[in-house]
Amino acid sequence: MMREAAGRGAGLVVFPELALTTFFPRWYIDDQAELDGWFERGAMPNEATLPLFETAKELGIGFCLGYAELTADGHHFNTSILVDGDGTIVGKYRKVHLPGHREHEPERPFQHLEKRYFEPGDYGFRTFDAFGGRLGMCICNDRRWPETWRVMGLQGVEMVALGYNTPWHYPLAPEHDHLQNFHNHLSMQAGAYQNGTWVVGVAKCGVEEGCLMIGQSAIIAPTGEIVAMCSTLGDEVITAVCDLDRCQEIRNNIFNFALHRQPQHYQAIADEEKPGG
Repeated sequence: MMREAAGRGAGLVVFPELALTTFFPRWYIDDQAELDGWFERGAMPNEATLPLFETAKELGIGFCLGYAELTADGHHFNTSILVDGDGTIVGKYRKVHLPGHREHEPERPFQHLEKRYFEPGDYGFRTFDAFGGRLGMCICNDRRWPETWRVMGLQGVEMVALGYNTPWHYPLAPEHDHLQNFHNHLSMQAGAYQNGTWVVGVAKCGVEEGCLMIGQSAIIAPTGEIVAMCSTLGDEVITAVCDLDRCQEIRNNIFNFALHRQPQHYQAIADEEKPGG
């Protein structure tokens, strides 16, 4: 698929969240050694991912890759890295907004144990100078939180790469199942428009270990318009020409932060106590 993208002239490929494994938080695993087997240890590239790095360097194409990271000092993160066309890691992100639950809930049709298996990311929402612009990353549930986008927007982000693994069924509110695709695009399109940034959102989709995952991988312009989208739940490559200068269409006008923001009225966003009302 990377070769197909390069053949279309792509300079950057985005892979899904936890691209190297199944979405293992759907299973309750009480053996730590077994759980750690799902994580990548040490620095990237490792033996498993070296062919990807070598192919990228051969093609002169960059990529963003999501995986489960086990650090040398024993911390577990849901991670993504940004790699340039020389095979050099130029950015790293660890998922901040972990959804799901901590304890085994056998009444569920599948588990969602991200809060048990991962720690919240410790890097925050950074941006990186790469690919001729300023890029940022987030992962899956991060896309639903406006603060994710605004923190990167305030840094002048011009493209956000994000992978997601989103099940079609939401056990806590099954009445929302039919809205999963809508909420997926709603979050990404709003983030793009309100911060004047390109968004590349990429799903691991289809039926994985009996669980149906949504698709809708999409490339979204700073105007909030979807310019390319996958049309099936199988493997697909979509491409678009992303002119980073288009970010200024939004930032110089309706979302001109310097001209229109009123941060003195936003303190409740950062307060630890829940605001009243």
